[in-house]
This record gives sequence, structure tokens and C-alpha cells, in this order.
Amino acid sequence: MLEQPRFPRQAWVPVVAGLLWLHGAAGFGMPGFAFSVVPGCLLLASGVSTLLYPGDVRIPQFSALGGVLGVLFAVPALFVAGGWTGSALLLLSAASFVAAGATSVQQAPHVEDVPPPRPSTRLAAQVAIDDALLGSMVVSNRTGLADPTVRLRQELHEALDLFRARGWLDRPESYHTLPPPLTEPVLRPARSHRLAFERLEFDSGYEPHAGEPGRDRWLAQLANRTAHAWILRHPGEPRPWLICIHGYEMGFPFIDLPAFHAARLHFKHGLNLALPVLPLHGPRRNGRRSGAGFLAGDFVDTVHAEAQAMWDMRRLLSWIRAQGGARVGVHGLSLGGYNTALFACLGEDLACAIAGIPATDFARLIWRHGPTLQILYAEHHGLLFEQVTDLLRVVSPLALEPRVPAARRYIFAGAGDRLVPPDQPRDLWRHWGRPRIVWYQGAHVTFRMHDEVDRLLMDALRESGLIQ
Repeated sequence: MLEQPRFPRQAWVPVVAGLLWLHGAAGFGMPGFAFSVVPGCLLLASGVSTLLYPGDVRIPQFSALGGVLGVLFAVPALFVAGGWTGSALLLLSAASFVAAGATSVQQAPHVEDVPPPRPSTRLAAQVAIDDALLGSMVVSNRTGLADPTVRLRQELHEALDLFRARGWLDRPESYHTLPPPLTEPVLRPARSHRLAFERLEFDSGYEPHAGEPGRDRWLAQLANRTAHAWILRHPGEPRPWLICIHGYEMGFPFIDLPAFHAARLHFKHGLNLALPVLPLHGPRRNGRRSGAGFLAGDFVDTVHAEAQAMWDMRRLLSWIRAQGGARVGVHGLSLGGYNTALFACLGEDLACAIAGIPATDFARLIWRHGPTLQILYAEHHGLLFEQVTDLLRVVSPLALEPRVPAARRYIFAGAGDRLVPPDQPRDLWRHWGRPRIVWYQGAHVTFRMHDEVDRLLMDALRESGLIQ
């Protein structure tokens, strides 16, 4: 554990920033007052909480979110309140943002087998980005457990009884049935960011096992029954393929293709690419938000989502093989890293598996990020951590054995990651037999800022025979 000062100096920055915002609120007019109160309250409350109640991981999240909103709202304040006041609000809000990251780094416990984060302004700013995202997710209730209704408790217990009776908890791989090969998908030309690609669609055909709780509800989500993938392939002789699996709340070509530097991998390195859309994401979403329902605390649905993801990707892999894809690797980011690790246990003859900033334990992740009162309420009503962990075992990459050769397993992760804490990729590294791993000095969403991540990716592709 890093040294913990009783009253960290950086906590005074959001206190001062919050007081200045609230002091000026009355003079900004009614619209200005509404805008000023939000960053002012967030900054003042989080700064005081850091001083009086340090240690809660959510405090720097709200401080970072207040800093972001303060910077945004300070721009019009420059014209309303004048240059000096507006500049002070802007600078103090930006300083509060960095201070939130510094607090988050300072209070993080050391994780065994993980290099400790090296405190710096650069690292603090990166960590603050993660914290601001988490703060926005808490405000929009996207990190918590679903309301512990009778249905959730009943389905959880019924599923556990069924999984035990059928031996799936002892042999998780037996839960996953082999899907039929994909033979005639629909392919349409498409374009995003001036990058031409093909949009592949097919009827998923996935169905939960007979008798599984939530089966009918899952099948009633009509958009999710059509699988999608973004395809970039070269004409002529067969080329190696890389399957790239997107992260949580992604699933659109304008996000997925740049996230994986698809143009560079395709044109510079000559790879064919397939970017599958995970269940409940992108065009498969059930509602306005991509990913809604995948990790919402309805854990039976999470099992179905992961089982369908594996089903769809195994079908996609069969189609790639039919195109002459003799060498196929898989690479994923965040939630895609989780699916990369799971697919490495179920996909046939994969050349490599590159798990980027991978989540590996959904139960621990939700219990960490979910609001404390909501978690206590859920546990009081029968949604227990141990039972959830057992249920998710059938889709856990830590419970199945990888088929990819040990020398072709690769991981990269952030020592200061706040969305996926370092113990999660560390556990995958241990389960995979301690393969090559890069720990960069950064946070979850800033991995592209670190050259060692790109070097690992290029080395992995070369060593696996996918590129020269």
C-alpha cells in the first residue's frame, strides 16, 4: 500500500474549485446558476469527502467528473463572468481533474505480481479519465446491480440447480455446444471514416438450453438474433485473419474500426480482419444504449450473452476457415479481452490470443463498481456474491483451459487501470501459465498512448505467423 497522508494536499484543490463555482453561481443568472451548481457541488463534496472520509473509490470518480464538467462549463463562464474569474474556474477545474487521478493512484492498494503505478502528473491525468467515466456511469446507474426482484433471485437459484445437475459447473466447457458451420452469410458493402468494408450478417441460431431460466425472455430480443461483423478482406490469394472483439458499449463500425487501427492492420500489414458485434451491442442492442443488459446485474442474461458470443464467433470462425483462413488469431479489448480469453478456450486451432486490458471476473467487477447500498440491498434479498460467481463459472475464462499454445498467449494491461482493476488481468496471466504480459503505466482507455502496447501487438502477430 502506498503511504496514506491523513489530509492529502491535493484534496484542497477541488474544495477551492467547488467554493469558487458556488460563490459565482448567484451572479451568473438562472441558466448560469444551474450550470455552476453541478460542478461546484461535485467538486466541493468530493474534496471534503477526500479529507474526512478517504479511501472510497467513488470519491475521486465524482471529483474527476466534476473537473470535466467544470472545464466544459468554464468556457462560457469566460464570457459571462469575465476573463479572470473564467480563467480561474477553468484552471482550478482542470487541476481538480488531475488531483482526482492523483488521489486515486495514491489510495490504490498494491496488487501482487503487478508493477506498482509510478505517481506522476501524466499518470494522474490518465487515471482521472477512467474515474470520470466511472463517475458518469454511476450517475447514469450503469455500474450497479439490477433491482433484486423475485424473478432475479428465483432464476439465479434455478439456474444453479440446473447447472449442478447437468455437471456444467464441474465441466464448464460442456455447457457450450458446437454450432453448425456458417455457410451463406449476407455481405453488403459499407463505409466508415472513408474506410470501405463489408457488413456481414447471419441468423445467429443460438438458443439457451432447454429448461434454462430466462430462455424465452432471451429469445424475445429480436434484434439480438441477427449476428453482425465488420469484414476487411483482400482479394486474391488467402491471407491470415485477425478476429478483433470490441469492448463494452461499442459495436459500431465508426468506433470499432479505429479502436483496432483496422486500416493499418489491413493495408500496411496485409491482414484480413473480422470484427464481430457482441450480443446486445450496436445493431443488436435492446434499447438506445449499446450493451444495455449485458452487465446489468441480471446474471442469467449475462450467461446467455457470453454463451451466444461464443456460439456466434465459432460460426464466424468456420466461415473464415472456408475462405482459406489457415491462420487465424484473436485480439480483444476490455470486454473483448474477456471474450478473447474465453474464445481461446473454445475456438479451434487459433494462431494466437491477445487479451487487451481484459476483464476476467464479472462478479468481482460489479461488486467493486456497484454502489455500496445497492450491493447490500441485493445481498439482503438473496443475490449473493458466491452464488453469482458459481453461476458465471460456465462462461468464465478462468474456469476453462485455453487451447491456444502457451507461447502464443499475450496480455497487456494498465497498472493504473480503474475500469478493470489490475488483479483481473493478473489472474488471467496466472491462469494462462504466466505468458508474456506488458504492464504499461497508464489507465484503461489510454492504452494507445503507450508504445509498448503496440510493440507487443506487432510481436504477437509476427511470432504467430500472421504478419511478416
